Amino acid sequence: MGKNMAVRRLDLGYFIRPASETGGPQPRVEPVLAYLVQHDQGVILFDTGIGGADPETEAHYRPRRRALQDALSASGVALDDISMVVNCHLHFDHCGGNPLLGGKPILVQDVELATARGGNYTFDELIDFPGATYEEVAGETEVRPGVWIIPTPGHTQGHQSLVLRQSDGTVVLAGQAHDFASHFASDQLARHAALQGVEQPLPPYQHWLDRLADFDPRRVLFAHDCSVWEPPQTKGHSTRLSGTCHTPNCPHISGTTPVSASQTRRSTPGHGPALPTLNWD
Repeated sequence: MGKNMAVRRLDLGYFIRPASETGGPQPRVEPVLAYLVQHDQGVILFDTGIGGADPETEAHYRPRRRALQDALSASGVALDDISMVVNCHLHFDHCGGNPLLGGKPILVQDVELATARGGNYTFDELIDFPGATYEEVAGETEVRPGVWIIPTPGHTQGHQSLVLRQSDGTVVLAGQAHDFASHFASDQLARHAALQGVEQPLPPYQHWLDRLADFDPRRVLFAHDCSVWEPPQTKGHSTRLSGTCHTPNCPHISGTTPVSASQTRRSTPGHGPALPTLNWD
């Protein structure tokens, strides 16, 4: 169990997912979120935002980018302060800022890097750029005391998540392991029902949820959803959040506010508070 690590969410823009990909009749605007982790051994950056794309992709997703340097500066951090980059995967909306971090170690699953270099997956200039320094990971590993990379395949074969073990509870940076916190909650309930011996049929769930459960997560955060998953409130216990949101028109969190029994809590990207119980020093 590690010391508390400060975590800050970065708003790096958004894109418009067309109706052909949403499963419904309407397009959907999705945020692009990255995360800073302040560790005793240096600042870790989880994902780096939306990279440049060809005209066809630009027209398809209509991205609006926020410069990585600007997002970092708003949190009092410069590119030179980053000691390590971890990408959940290498699609262009997750590794777009990597070329700005030449010489910094970039940790990815070996199968993810091989797939990205195989073509028709992402944009080559976001992968092999001057100073690109990859540290390929095969499976799970502890990369800093209390910081674990855990494979979470599904969206891509080489997708990975970052687990932060702390004295006040584990935080999981899930990337795009699930598109939405509500989907994660549904899979968690399906797993719970299966473990309780509920008869089939039950919906399937990702096998790696068993491994994440070993860490007993108290917060799970996502790349394209501002919601935060939390375990259901148990009798006699309430989860509390602290901090104040400075985003205009944001339903702010102030003081120590009990969270409802809902499994997901809405939050807003941008200049919001450091995440629950984790204060940016």
